[in-house]
Amino acid sequence: MSRKLLFGIHCHQPVENFYEVVDEAVEKAYKPFFEVVSKTDFHFSVHYSGWLLEYIKKHHKDLFDLMKKCSDKGQVEFFTGGFYEPVLASIPSDDRKYQIEKLNSFIENNFGQTPKGLWLTERVWDDTVIKDIVDVGVEYVMVDDYHFICAGFKKEQLHGYFITENEGYKLGVFPIDKTLRYITPFKPVPKVMEYLTSIPDKKAGVIFDDGEKFGIWPKTYWWVYEKGWLQKFIETINSSKDVESYLYREYVKEEKPEGLAYLPTTSYYEMGEWALPADMFEEIEFLKEKLISEGLEEYFEKYVRGSIWKNFFVKYPESNRIHKRFLDLSVENKDLKKNRNFLENLMASQCNDVLWHGVFGGLYLPNLRNNAYRFLIKAEKEVEKGKNIFSYTKVKDITLDGYEDVKVSTENLITLLSSKESGQLVELSIKDKEFNFANVLTRRKEGYHSKFFKKDQHLHHEDEGISTIHEAKLEVSIEEIKDKLIYDWYNKNMFIDHITDKNLSLESFYRCSFKEYGDFANQPFEIVKVEAGEVIFERNGGIYKDKKYKTNLRKAYRIKGNTIEFINDIETEDKEENIYLLELNFHFAVYDWIKVNGKSLEKMILGNQQKLSIEDPFTEKKISIFIDRPVNCFISPIETVSQSEKGVDITVQGYSFGFILPFKEKINVGCLLEIR
Repeated sequence: MSRKLLFGIHCHQPVENFYEVVDEAVEKAYKPFFEVVSKTDFHFSVHYSGWLLEYIKKHHKDLFDLMKKCSDKGQVEFFTGGFYEPVLASIPSDDRKYQIEKLNSFIENNFGQTPKGLWLTERVWDDTVIKDIVDVGVEYVMVDDYHFICAGFKKEQLHGYFITENEGYKLGVFPIDKTLRYITPFKPVPKVMEYLTSIPDKKAGVIFDDGEKFGIWPKTYWWVYEKGWLQKFIETINSSKDVESYLYREYVKEEKPEGLAYLPTTSYYEMGEWALPADMFEEIEFLKEKLISEGLEEYFEKYVRGSIWKNFFVKYPESNRIHKRFLDLSVENKDLKKNRNFLENLMASQCNDVLWHGVFGGLYLPNLRNNAYRFLIKAEKEVEKGKNIFSYTKVKDITLDGYEDVKVSTENLITLLSSKESGQLVELSIKDKEFNFANVLTRRKEGYHSKFFKKDQHLHHEDEGISTIHEAKLEVSIEEIKDKLIYDWYNKNMFIDHITDKNLSLESFYRCSFKEYGDFANQPFEIVKVEAGEVIFERNGGIYKDKKYKTNLRKAYRIKGNTIEFINDIETEDKEENIYLLELNFHFAVYDWIKVNGKSLEKMILGNQQKLSIEDPFTEKKISIFIDRPVNCFISPIETVSQSEKGVDITVQGYSFGFILPFKEKINVGCLLEIR
C-alpha cells in the first residue's frame, strides 16, 4: 500500500443541549456511522466530547456497545480532549489538565485505551497549551493545514505529521487536509478517491472532521446512508491497492515526522473571518473574491487572514461576561476545587459553544447561554456554602476590561453592575432557579448579513455531490429578513438611561431609531459609593443639540434580598423639555408563557402604568416593577437574524421595556424591581 488514509471524526454536542437534538444526532449520524463501519475492518479514529459519551452510555446503549465492539477489535482509536469541550487556550492550566484527565479516565475505563491523540476544540492553536497536554500523556494533536500555510509551509509538504515544542516540551502535530475536509462526504466516492490517489506515494491523507457531516448536515443522511456513500467509500478503500486506512497511533509508531514546525496562534480560516467585526468580515470577503478572480487564491490563503478565536470576547460583551465569570470563579477559588460539585459545574460552564458564533448558532442560541449561567450559578452557590458567606458586595474588574464592576450577592440574587457599561445591570441571576434574567443578546450587524441577499441558491446535480453547510439555502423570505435586520447602538442591559424627545414611538423604540441626545446609554460612569448592597454611579456628561448642555446623571442602587431599588437624578443646563426613557431588557426561557399585567407578551404600549407584573411560569417567579409615578410603557421584542445549519434563524433574545417620563431641567425617578 503506497498511501495511508488517516480518517477521523469529531463528535460533540453542547453540554446539556436539548435532549431531542442530541437524540436526533445519535439516530441520524453517530449510530448509523458505527453501524456501517462496525461491519468492516476499516480503521478510523474518533473524538467524542466527554459529556456526549456519558449521555450515549446512559441513553443509547446500542451505540455505546458498537463503540466497544470496534475498540475491542482494534478498529478505532479514541482521541481525548477537554471533557466538556472547552477551548483549551481559554481556560486556566489546572482546569485544562483536569478536563483532559477526566476524558482520559472515561476512555480508559470504558474502552481500555490510553489516548495518545488529542482533539483541539475548534482547532484553536496556541503553543502555551503544549506543556499541559504533554504533561497528561498526549503525544499528538490535530490542526488544519491552514495553520501550517500561515507559518510558511506549502500544501504539498503537508501529508504527514510534524514536531513542535514550547519550553522544550515536544508534541506531534498533524495538518488536516482542507481539500479532503471539503469533499468528504460531499463529493461522489470516485472524486474523493481521485484526490487521495493524487497524494504522493508513501504519504498520508489526513482528515479529522465533524461527525455531524455524516447525517445531520442538510441532505447528508440521504446522501451518506440512504444513497450509500459511506458504504461505497469503505468498500472502495478496502479494495484499493493505492490507499489503506490507518490509525494515527499506528502511523506515529511506524513513520518519522516530516520535520519541525512552529505555528501561529490561529484556528481554521473561516473562524478567523467569523471573529472579525462585521465590516472587516465584508472587507476580507471582498478581498478574497477579488484575488480569486485574478487567479491569486494561493496568495490569499498564505498572506491574508482574519482574527483569532479570543477576539470573540471583544466582539461580543455577552461572550466575554460568561468567560470572565468562569475565569474569576476558577482563579479565586482554587482551594474549593476539591469540592466535586463546584468543580464539575465550573468545568461544564467552560464549554466552548456559547462563547462564539459562526456558521452554527453558538452564542445566538438562548438555551446555551441559559445553560452556561446555570452552571455558573450552581458553582457560585457551592462557593457560598464552602465559605459560609451568602450575601456580599465586591468591587473588582471581573470582566477584565480595565473598568471596575460591582458584584452584589444576596440570599436570593446575584447581580453585576458595570461602570464601563454606563452603570447598568448586566447580570440579574436568581439563585434558587439558577436563571439570569439579564441574559439578553444585543442585535448586531454580522458580516454574513449582506450574503443573504446574494447567496448562490443553485442546486447540485447528484453526480456532483451535495452542498456543504457553507452553501445552505435560505428557509425564510428575503422580505422577512430585511424587516428583522435591526442593529442596536448600545448593549441591551438593564437600567439604561436615554434622553430623547416627544417623537419617540413604539416603532422607533423597537427599531432603536429614536433620537438620542444624551451620552449616558453607552459611556462609562464613575463609581462614587459602594457599601453593603448599595452602589452609586455618576457621570458628568451632556445633552447634545445645537451645542453641548452640561448634564449630570447620578444613579443609585440598593440591592437587598429579592429587590433592587433604583433612584436616578438628572440635572441639565438644557432649558427645553426632554423625555427621559428608562430601559430594562429581560430575558426569559419561554416567551409564549409570559404574562405582563395579565396580557400575553408582545409588542405593545401599556398606558398610564405605575406597576408592571411579569409572570414567568418557567422560573415560577413574578417580577414586579414599581415606578414612583404613572408612566407610559413601551414593550418590544429583541429579535436577531443569524446564520445556522438550516440557513437562517430569527430568534427572540429578550424583550425591551421602556418607561417614558417627560422632564425639564431636572428629574428624580424612583423604581423598585422585585422578584418573588
